[in-house]
Amino acid sequence: QVQLVESGGGLVQAGGSLRLSCLASGSILSINVMGWYRQAPGKQRELVATITSRGSTDSTDYADSVKGRFTISRDNAKNSVYLQMNSLKPEDTAVYYCNAEGVLLRYHSGTFGYRGQGTQVTVSS
Repeated sequence: QVQLVESGGGLVQAGGSLRLSCLASGSILSINVMGWYRQAPGKQRELVATITSRGSTDSTDYADSVKGRFTISRDNAKNSVYLQMNSLKPEDTAVYYCNAEGVLLRYHSGTFGYRGQGTQVTVSS
C-alpha cells in the first residue's frame, strides 16, 4: 500500500510564503511524475505544478497563475516532492493535494497513481 502524506499548510498573510512537503511511503521502486493540485471551495480541482523525473534533469510544469511565484522540487531518494510558495495571494487559498503518477511498485507489474489527503492553505488579505 502506498500513502502520500502532505504537510506544511497553514494560514499566512498575503505576500507571505509557505513550503509544502509530500512524502510517499510504501513498496515504491520509482515515481515518474509528482505534482500538486489544488481545489478552492466551489471550484474545480486545478493543476498547480508537476515535476517529471528524466534522469539527471527533471522537467517542471506550472499553471500560469503560479509561474514565477511557486517552485516545485523533488527528492527521489526520499520519494518526496515539495512546493515552495512565495508572494502568496488570497486566490491561492485552497486545499492542496499531492499526486504521484507512474509509480512502480515492488512485486507488482504496471504502474499506479496515488493522491494524498490534502493540506489546507489559507491566505488572508
